[in-house]
Amino acid sequence: MTRRAVVRGMGHYLPDRVVTNAEFEASVDTSDEWIRARTGIEQRHFAAEGQTTSDLARRAAEAALENAGLKADDIDAIVLATSTADLTFPSAATMVQHALGMTRGFAFDVQAVCAGFVYALTNANALIVSGQAERILVIGAETFSRIMDWSDRTTCVLFGDGAGALILEAQEGQGSSADRGILATDLNSDGRHRDILYVDGGVSTQSTGHLRMQGKEVFRHAVEKLAKTAETALARAGLGHDDIDWIVPHQANLRIITATAKKLNHPMDRVIVTVQDHGNTSAASIPLALSVGSAEGRIKQGDLLVTEAIGGGLAWGSVVLRW
Repeated sequence: MTRRAVVRGMGHYLPDRVVTNAEFEASVDTSDEWIRARTGIEQRHFAAEGQTTSDLARRAAEAALENAGLKADDIDAIVLATSTADLTFPSAATMVQHALGMTRGFAFDVQAVCAGFVYALTNANALIVSGQAERILVIGAETFSRIMDWSDRTTCVLFGDGAGALILEAQEGQGSSADRGILATDLNSDGRHRDILYVDGGVSTQSTGHLRMQGKEVFRHAVEKLAKTAETALARAGLGHDDIDWIVPHQANLRIITATAKKLNHPMDRVIVTVQDHGNTSAASIPLALSVGSAEGRIKQGDLLVTEAIGGGLAWGSVVLRW
């Protein structure tokens, strides 16, 4: 028998405020047509004044617990992926732990920007497989609207706020690729590419800063690296392209999603796409897409999923799991 980390429940939360592409036309030189054509984005959600990343994360966590039929104290740990935590410290994860009324276990943040949820899943999987936890709440949550330069039309139209969460639970499998749960992971980073996607502020500079991006360079790296990491994880699981039921990618840009699916010889009607409704929610985008795909009945138990993401660092990776 093999110990596996199996998805027990899912949930997500989006702030009430919906921002359409048309709203940007009054402040920057752009249009709904320009944004849709280049990104596939039609709208995004922005957090309300005073609404923090941990607030969004807590709401997504509550939805996941309800979906799983569990209570907060049934959870051993929280791993929260974010680049926009409420404070420098303590972690947003411990804030969620307290807000849920969870009085046991441990909680910590993971920061790998848009690849954060893949990194968080991989860490949570290792904790479960090694026997250090039985159930882990894995969350991706962001308030990227707080780090936008609203005069930069190439970036301010891309991002949104939101949170998604899933619960991983230890279960016994047969040790084959037919098992439910996480079957393989692949993580990578390369700090040489820092300057193509970063925030020009931080603790050492005593400023929050704004997101800066070289879009063409990010696109070039994204398609190549996302396809390769997916293939690597599939090979580690002893699987191939034809075994994939759904690709659930990081929702950065429809053109990147389409180009990556093409490289993997995978049809777009078997790719979960939510970027049109949410924009790029960074570490929250994959759990949001998983939650939406599951709630809509497209992702079903037994389906083989490949999820992949790339973000600042550069950091990128993938997870192969059977739902």
